[in-house]
Amino acid sequence: MTIFSYSFMQNAIFVSVFISILCPCIGIFLVLRRYSMIGDTLSHASLAGVTIGLLTGQNPILGAFIFTSICGALIEFLRSYFKKHTDLILSIVLSLSVGTAITIISSGKLHANADSFMFGSILTVTRLDMIMILVLSVISVLTLILLYHQMIYIAYDEEAAKVAGVRVRLINYIFSILVASAISVSIRIVGVLVLSSMISLPVATALQLEKGFKLTLIFSIIFSVTDIMLGLFISYYLNVAPGGFTALVSVAVLVLVLLGKKLHSVICTAQNK
Repeated sequence: MTIFSYSFMQNAIFVSVFISILCPCIGIFLVLRRYSMIGDTLSHASLAGVTIGLLTGQNPILGAFIFTSICGALIEFLRSYFKKHTDLILSIVLSLSVGTAITIISSGKLHANADSFMFGSILTVTRLDMIMILVLSVISVLTLILLYHQMIYIAYDEEAAKVAGVRVRLINYIFSILVASAISVSIRIVGVLVLSSMISLPVATALQLEKGFKLTLIFSIIFSVTDIMLGLFISYYLNVAPGGFTALVSVAVLVLVLLGKKLHSVICTAQNK
């Protein structure tokens, strides 16, 4: 019996494909805008959403999506009041999220274990989760395609985008919901604690290749697929949480690309002498 014969692995692979495409599509705009830590903040917000979902007897992924969307919109709203202190905004939202999660978990009223969402588990992906993940991913990718040019404009120069008539505030709110969607679809496999690595590390790796925007996005997706699939399969045989091991794989791939880049630079220098 092969690893592909197990239904839980089939479900995990299905979800992983969507994660590996969606996360770098979101992550590249976060990285270009120097908002990488927003992904980390909202990934912690998703844990609060999960606990609220479990507490109320609703689907935890839906709970994560709703609460993370609210927190994403809150970050955008608070930017009007803390224009020069983005880190302070993240601290406020992080405190709200972690405080909510810890309060609910410690209350003893949860009838399910939230640990699998913190570390990621390939055993917990259900058919209902797969349907929700498929719907959220398709909507998110279609929205990214429709807003592609406006979001590139905003990523490189938000003030110029405003002058050019781009509805920056509205698109920022929509983007916050897209980030929430990417996080909520990823939480089952990757887990809260290392989710931000799947949003930023494949993009960071692709940026080392110093290509144009489109090629960087394509390479980000390639690196993301490589990271998640290697992390998923190797973690299965090592019997460890896939989220943590996927983060280690992502760092390892980044280091290999950096070493390859350095080696190529040394070879080129030697040939020019």
